[in-house]
Order: sequence, then C-alpha cells, then structure tokens
Amino acid sequence: DSDGVMVDQYREQELQDGVAVIEWLARQPWCDGNVGMMGISWGGFNALQVAACGPAPLKAIITVCSTDDLYLDNIHYMGGCLLSDNLSEATTMFSVNSTPPDPEVVGDSWRALWLERLEGSGQWLDTWLEHQYRDAYWKHGSVREDYQAVRCPVMAVGGWADGYTNAVFRMLAHLTVPRCGLVGPWGHRYPHLGIPGPAIGFLQEALRWWDQWLKGRDTGITREPMLRVWMQDSVPPSTFYAARPGRWVGEPEWPSPNVREARWALGPTGLRLEADQGAEHAPRPGDGEPVTAVQSPLSVGLFAGKWCSYSAAPDLPYDQREEDGGALVYQSPPLDSELEILGAPELELEVSADRPVAMIAVRLSDVAPDGQATRITYGLLNLTHRHGHDRPEALEPGRRYRVRVRMNHVGQVFPRGHRLRVSVSTSYWPLVWPPPEPVRLCIHGSGNALCLPVRAPREEDRTIALPPAEATPPIAVTPIEEAHHNWLVHRDLARNESTLEVIKDEGRYRIDEIDLEVGDRTWDWYSCRGNDVTSVRGETRTERTFARGDWFVRTRTRTVLTADRENFYIHAELDGWEGDRRVYARNWSSTIPRKLV
Repeated sequence: DSDGVMVDQYREQELQDGVAVIEWLARQPWCDGNVGMMGISWGGFNALQVAACGPAPLKAIITVCSTDDLYLDNIHYMGGCLLSDNLSEATTMFSVNSTPPDPEVVGDSWRALWLERLEGSGQWLDTWLEHQYRDAYWKHGSVREDYQAVRCPVMAVGGWADGYTNAVFRMLAHLTVPRCGLVGPWGHRYPHLGIPGPAIGFLQEALRWWDQWLKGRDTGITREPMLRVWMQDSVPPSTFYAARPGRWVGEPEWPSPNVREARWALGPTGLRLEADQGAEHAPRPGDGEPVTAVQSPLSVGLFAGKWCSYSAAPDLPYDQREEDGGALVYQSPPLDSELEILGAPELELEVSADRPVAMIAVRLSDVAPDGQATRITYGLLNLTHRHGHDRPEALEPGRRYRVRVRMNHVGQVFPRGHRLRVSVSTSYWPLVWPPPEPVRLCIHGSGNALCLPVRAPREEDRTIALPPAEATPPIAVTPIEEAHHNWLVHRDLARNESTLEVIKDEGRYRIDEIDLEVGDRTWDWYSCRGNDVTSVRGETRTERTFARGDWFVRTRTRTVLTADRENFYIHAELDGWEGDRRVYARNWSSTIPRKLV
C-alpha cells in the first residue's frame, strides 16, 4: 500500500531507508536506544546490508535464508552458471510489482498509484541478465566485500533444502563480531515453520538472542556452540519430505578442528579412499594415461528439483538413477563403517573441453543397497570462471585445466553398507541454462579426487537440544478455490521434446479480517528439443486477483526466455484489468549478448 515504484532489489536508497528507520526508532520515547533487526530472504539480506551500513543503535541482527554474496550464492547464478530460478524470481517480482494498493487503506488514489506502479516497475530480468559475471552491480550489497563493516552480533540461520545455506558457514568463518549459526533440514522458511521438519522453537531462540544483546541479560547463548546443525540420516530419494531423521550436533567454531579432509580417488574402478589405494589399482606401465569423456544429453537435470526449495511442491531431487545415464559415474565399494560429513565436498579434476564455453555439474549421492540413489549435495562450475567469477576467460579447446568444483555445504550420515556416488555431467537443465554449444568434456589423469569433510561424532552433541516450535495462530482465511502445487515431467517422443511443468497455484481465498479476496497463480514451463541447446526455452505466466464487493482487479504476466549461441532473448507481457475492462497493456522485447555463459 506504499507509493512509488520498485525498479530493483537492494538499491542504496533501500538500505539508507533502513538506516533512517532504525535511527528514528532509537529516538522514540518508548525505545531505550537499542534496536535489533531480523528478516528472512529479502529481509535477511537487508539485515546484513543495513548492519554493514553501521547505524549506531543497531545492536544485533538475525538473518535467515540470506547471503553475504549476491553473485556467488543467490537466485541468479551458481558457479558462474545462469540459474533458471533467475527467470522464476524475475517472474515473481514482475507479478508482485503489478499488484494494486488497497482502496480501503489509500482511498481514491489507489488507481493512480497502481497505474504508476504498472508503468514504472518494469522487467527486472533484463538487468539481472546484463550482469553475467561478478561485477560492481553484484558487489553492491554483498557484505563479503567488507566483513569488518558489520560491527554488531549476527545470528545466521539456514536450511539444508534452502539455496542460501553456504553463506552461514562463510559468515561464521569471516565475521569478527560475536556470531552463531543455526542450520536445520528446512527449505526457504523460518525454522518454527520449517519443512522438512523437525521445526524448532526459533522464536524462543530469537528471544534469547535479543535479551543477550539488547537487554544485556546473560542467556548463556554465548557459551553454546558457534554452529548448531541438523545432521541428516540416510533416507530414500523423494521429491518431498515432511521430516528428515537425524540429530542436532554442534561445533565450537567454524572452520572446525573436528572436521578433516578425506580424499577419494576417481579411477576406472570407481571411488577409492586414497589410503586404500594399492598396486592393483595403480596404472600399469604401458597402459597410458587414463582419459574418460562425457557429453550429456539435455535431459540430465529434469529430476534435479529447485535451486531453492520452498517446500510448497514436490521440488526436491528425485532418484538419481533417472539422471545418471547421461553422466560419468564414479562409485565406491560398500562402506565398511558409518561415514559422517559436515562441510562443502569438493571435486578436483583435470579437464579439457572441445568448446570455448563449458560447464561441469557434479552430484554426490548416497546409494542404498537396493540401488536407490539420494542426491546429498551438488555443485556447478562455468569453466570460463575457473580463475574467478569476476574475470571470465574463454577455454582453449583441447587444453587441459586443473579445476576444483565446490559443492554446497551439507551435514549427512552415510550408513555402513551404502555407497558414495559422484556423477559428472556437462549439462543440468532446467536447473541451470546450458552452454551455447554442445560440449564434450574429457577428464584426464589419475590425480582426480573427491574431497570429503569428514566429521567424527562428539560426545558433546548429546547436550544440544532445541525447544519445540511455537507460533501465533495463522491469519484467518476462508478458502474459495483450492490450491494446487505440482511438478510434471512431459516427454514427447514423437517430437523429441522434454518439458518440466511447474504449477504453483495458491488458489483463491478471503482474508476474513479485511474482507479481501485474493487469488495467486503461477505456471512455469522449461523445455528443450533433443540435444539442441538453442531449443532451450523458459516460459512463465502469473495471474493475481483482488476483490471486495464491486471492486475487482486482475493482473497477468507472461515472460519467455530463449537463446541462441550469441544472445539471450526476452519477451514479456503485462496486462491489467479493472472489472471487465483492460486498463493497461505493455509488451517488452530485449536482446542481451551472452558473455561466456
């Protein structure tokens, strides 16, 4: 219901507005001058960013599902590769920015404010696609540029099914203020509403944090482990979990001296712990240097799930056996004993490609004795970013490069008798946009290895307990049309087309307290034809409705993203109706050159 228009995220005006609000709060007679700030997602980003601006009254923050690096771990790019979530997030904001203010709140000016918003908010996808590597645009608002700028205590919270959890570990390692990290099994949600469960008493933990830093009460939180995480037990693969079995564990600091690196060599016999390598596994004289090659079909990735799970649909990765036919697979023998890891696994490889732009997708899976494979974590690397995400450099076809592909942080137990599996592919669509040409990737030599952060269980883990979830009752609503969420994979064998259809239909409901009917629907389609990388296409559509009495407003958006070898192409549409009359219509068309992506 505010005025003005939104033209992008995390602009300097936005951050300075946050500083101004904090300073205004501190001056009020009902405030003792100590202010805290917390939020999830965008609000979590803001808490970090405003803390780095240094307002004196800000004494502590809690940042949930956020990042310290807007390029490295965000919804737009991962490992220098373009995420399809870049399109879906732009669609979300395209839709949100089209919604009207409430006449009951702003009065007769609602229509003028709405039309101003429709005209001015525009397409954010253009901006995000114009910045394909880590330049000044992404550095603004990235706390990682200067950790010392944050001078108040920080609680960083994330979930293993969320997309932003790597930042929790970076901030614990690099911030110099009092800090703690909390990571559960959850998706992109507050922990007291966390799915997959178990949800926890996050509000009680937040109260302890505020009492410690805003009121000066010793709550004992500073004597607890710096990092508390949910160590996940093995589960069969599923696109949705109501809860993940496991236990809470703690580390007094991060990086932790309790975590050591174990190297598993990649070879023709699969994965072997380097300490177990014997003469029978070493290359024999005259064998020549081992070389393996892969050129993955575009269908590898149809069962990858979403970069950032909202746990509102079956958006987690499916059984990896569906994906591994188009990948190089390295598998270990059955484990002799239970293996526990905590941290970011990495894959060291010596590679060459036959094209100047190439990517690697790496997956680590837990393979049960019956063959079911559950993806534990994964990583991506645009090989033109091998020297850094701020200085992409084309590959020389055929030249060998030593690279290290870092996977997402994870806490996971592999049971005795299970196997480790590493899968390497040259595409991972539609989670990530493929390179501009089909790529054949070669892995050279015998010095390639999977590096695992192995953690030994600690007796102190038994003392870690978190309270049960508490929350206020949800807002009262009356359902009018049922919500519907699903992910559907379509294979048209006659046309050789594959399509992932994502349905996020919140239905229609009445907010009883203000007698407002709300409808919110989004549809996504990600398709490709055979192995034609220029056929890759993302299309999104949204519809939002608002009604009270005789007042009815409806907005629709449509965005299509395609590409050839040289350019990305955006086509977008926005339409607005008041009653049965269309009062606004606009189309956008943009061409954005590819920059080694």
